[in-house]
Amino acid sequence: MAEDREAHSIFGEVRRMVRTSGAVTGMAARVAGHKLFGLKSDEKHAEDLKAVLGSLKGPMMKIAQFLSTVPDALPPEIAKELATLQANAPPMGWPFVRRRMMNELGPAWESKFKSFEREAAAAASLGQVHRAVLPDGQRVACKLQYPDMASVVEADLRQLKIAMSLYRRMDSALENEEAYLELSERLREELDYLREASQQRLYGIMLRDVPGVRVPVPVEAFCTKRLLTMSWLDGRAIQARIDEDPPEEERAAYARALFRAWYVPFYRYGVIHGDPHLGNYQVRSDLPDNDGFGINLLDFGVVRIFEPRFVGGVIMLYEAVRDGDFDKAAEAYRIWGFKDLKRETMEVLNMWARFLYEPLLEDRVRPIQESDDPQYGRKVAEQVHAGLKRTGGVRIPREFPLMDRAAIGLGAVFLRLNAKLNWHQLFQELVTDFDVAKVAERQQAALTEAGVPPTANPG
Repeated sequence: MAEDREAHSIFGEVRRMVRTSGAVTGMAARVAGHKLFGLKSDEKHAEDLKAVLGSLKGPMMKIAQFLSTVPDALPPEIAKELATLQANAPPMGWPFVRRRMMNELGPAWESKFKSFEREAAAAASLGQVHRAVLPDGQRVACKLQYPDMASVVEADLRQLKIAMSLYRRMDSALENEEAYLELSERLREELDYLREASQQRLYGIMLRDVPGVRVPVPVEAFCTKRLLTMSWLDGRAIQARIDEDPPEEERAAYARALFRAWYVPFYRYGVIHGDPHLGNYQVRSDLPDNDGFGINLLDFGVVRIFEPRFVGGVIMLYEAVRDGDFDKAAEAYRIWGFKDLKRETMEVLNMWARFLYEPLLEDRVRPIQESDDPQYGRKVAEQVHAGLKRTGGVRIPREFPLMDRAAIGLGAVFLRLNAKLNWHQLFQELVTDFDVAKVAERQQAALTEAGVPPTANPG
């Protein structure tokens, strides 16, 4: 009963909208004023929005991080500021934890654990994590969802819709309604921790033979819609290790594990982890495979399951870029979901495709980006934006945002690692002898074994 009341709290939505609507619409009005009178955009707008989003728990911060990597979803100065946000909200106190655990596991919940730490070990956008030990001695992580999050999600999505709509009318070269629908659906799914537990099992299945990658295992008897209990994995924040300037071989091992953690599921099963945020993986140096170094992959709330033919379209676009084949690129964009593209629009999109695929084209060891300009990616995005405006814009398909998020987010981590690998070889290991029917077969078998709800695949 408490869950139903929380999920449908109109008062929660109203409170959230009061906190966000003034900031979002006020900022939009100031930006609109600048555009209307021909004034140059001011980074003050971006700072205002970042301050508001960063002070709020929950999905608005996650939305900001997501949109900061999608070219032209937001004005460049805002995207630049939002890219610095981290999902590190302050934790809720013990009274909340006690109430949440009682609601999820019953009045005698503490007796079900050998120990349960009162202080949160980590805090994220939708919940916080506590260390605990089960009666059999197994160490576990208990992720508790913050209160009233269903209402928070709906209020934030309403504000996001307003902000994206205003920007689209003022300046954007992209029709972003489909991106909004995609983000909305994934975010609502993320509220269901039983779904996340099934997606965590799915990743355990897909990655069980991949060297250097570990995935926590959910403890089903201790999982509910708002409580996810899983095996505890020891690991360190990747940035902390980078700051210690590890050897090149170690950096390469982490990058290799990250590449496989994201792209083995995609190219072999048609599944993508849609949140390559630094907090969603840890590094470790105690593994018997991958030269001893690897990662823990965490947080499976944002997972996208694609039709296998879409994966074929991604490979087709790579081949089109490699071979300079315009007709093949046109077919790949059609498979991706782009509709009625003019030739000049496709030429602009090919500029972005070349930027994303460029590290995969040459069969040699190299960094992910060879330009010394730290703003190189942003400059390419700005060129694409200008080109799309010149050619009349484009409607973004739903299949695009999470693929783009993965490529840009991972690329940023590889840059930070300063890792040098043969990216071409890693890619070819996954796509050689690609077969849509085999991907479909593997996907269905893995989804069935993991118990992922059928609605997880919007098709």
